[in-house]
Amino acid sequence: MQLQRRQRGLTFIGLLFVGAIVAFSGVIVAQIIPTYLEYISVDKAVKKAATGTTVAEVRATFDKAAQIDDIRSIAGKDLDVGKQGDKVIVRYSYTREIHIGGPAYIVMKYQGDSNR
Repeated sequence: MQLQRRQRGLTFIGLLFVGAIVAFSGVIVAQIIPTYLEYISVDKAVKKAATGTTVAEVRATFDKAAQIDDIRSIAGKDLDVGKQGDKVIVRYSYTREIHIGGPAYIVMKYQGDSNR
């Protein structure tokens, strides 16, 4: 009896529970990472597009970069193009939804501009 009281550790049910939490977290992280990598590509494409002088040129440059980098969440028509003094400023904002199960989603909101 005394030997059982001194023993410590994780039960099999506890191990299954911890394993399920780790697996679920891994699946969620594996779905979030591509959206963040796409955000980095969008930011790079927006900064490249901000070198244009007209709205049409900025959007066309972004669309070309988006096609190369396989950006699907946002297009050139979704960009907010403006000027601040003599500098072209391009702003963007978009959301990505990650389905967890049933009615549950994780909503990732990304935004930025070419000035950063």
